[in-house]
Amino acid sequence: MSDHIIVERRGAIQLVRLNRPDKKNAITRAMYDRMASALRAGDADDDVRVHVFLGAPGAFSSGNDMQDFLAVATGGDHGKDVFDFLVALASARKPIVSGVDGLAIGIGTTIHLHCDMTFATPGSLFKTPFTDLGLVPEAASSLIAPQIMGHQRAFALLAMGEGFSAEQALDAGLIWKIAEPEALEAEVIAAAEAFAAKPPEALQLAKKLVKGPREPVLDRIREEGELFLQRLKSDEAREAFMAFMARKK
Repeated sequence: MSDHIIVERRGAIQLVRLNRPDKKNAITRAMYDRMASALRAGDADDDVRVHVFLGAPGAFSSGNDMQDFLAVATGGDHGKDVFDFLVALASARKPIVSGVDGLAIGIGTTIHLHCDMTFATPGSLFKTPFTDLGLVPEAASSLIAPQIMGHQRAFALLAMGEGFSAEQALDAGLIWKIAEPEALEAEVIAAAEAFAAKPPEALQLAKKLVKGPREPVLDRIREEGELFLQRLKSDEAREAFMAFMARKK
């Protein structure tokens, strides 16, 4: 549903809001497609100077919609929606600011590895239970996370599936600042407005230099994606998905 992703303009800011609170902002293929389109359109629009990602109170995102995972695991078409979004995210020329309140699971965590400034509330939880689901890391997290936080913490996050509190995420370099829930959106928007007020060409060049070459990141997204798809169709993953759905019932 298109209303599960709300895209709005606030001056030079393009705000992308995940809006599926009844499912804790679990992301469907249609939502990935909408977010990818928004990023591409915003990057191409000279009037947009910064992107913002926000979730709902209590949940930035609980990760991928398990029904989509189960559909692929049982022989369905996987499509290109997720890959297209990750490429648009990793390739974005303009700054990306994000705000997290509550759950940030799977892609709900790894998306912030591509953001330039992330704020989170004290009660936020960053967790990537990939191996518990018979899967592997995605979104080039296996490349970026060790660069940011070192091998040990990255392995704890991506392979062990350890949850990081907001304080741990701050210490690991995954987020920029901790904000109280009632102030989160205002602080995110204030940061975005500060970016939007800067000379846009200089800012985009600064981002390009700080981020470094995109080719290794895009190559890792492809490599992880191929392995991820293989794992989605594995017996381990299928059993894990079925067990998860049974617990939900």
